Amino acid sequence: MGLFPTPQVVEVTDAGFDEQVLGSPLPVLLDVWAPWCAPCRDMEPVIRELAASLAGRVRVGKLDMDRNPAATLRLRIQGVPTLILFKGGREITRMIGVRPKGDVLGAVAEVV
Repeated sequence: MGLFPTPQVVEVTDAGFDEQVLGSPLPVLLDVWAPWCAPCRDMEPVIRELAASLAGRVRVGKLDMDRNPAATLRLRIQGVPTLILFKGGREITRMIGVRPKGDVLGAVAEVV
């Protein structure tokens, strides 16, 4: 994810999970998704909007569960899309399924 805030959604990988998510100085909103998942594709514009509106306060990342099985297993993902909010290396909240932008912003507002 780098050291600087970005309005872009960042790809999170098995190899970078600890640094990109758990070691982030900012809270991280992680979208766990799969390319074959239609609801995940429906969430894509919302995730991009969240990244832009939260830039500098929250990092937004995407984890492709098919390409990153270790992180997927570690997170105990049982369905996608799953949005997980981390702060200080700890999971704060988890939202499963398609969520409106306002619901996600409400959850984020509780920790930033």
